[in-house]
Amino acid sequence: MEEITKIQRNHDGQIISFQTSTGRIISYQKAVMEAQEGVLSGVSIEFDGEGTSQLANSFNGDVTFSELPEIF
Repeated sequence: MEEITKIQRNHDGQIISFQTSTGRIISYQKAVMEAQEGVLSGVSIEFDGEGTSQLANSFNGDVTFSELPEIF
């Protein structure tokens, strides 16, 4: 299984894509789909108050997506 290793943010600071342990760069939505399919490890799906699915990290307990290095 692949893991998320890096992130990319837009100009507002929101995470818009990820790089995986195999070097693939995937969009946020693609990462959500792959997490649901069990392709990505170390992530889970959570739902916000409006029922929208969001990625949540479940790896290394103390590490958040924000602490991962930037892709570029």
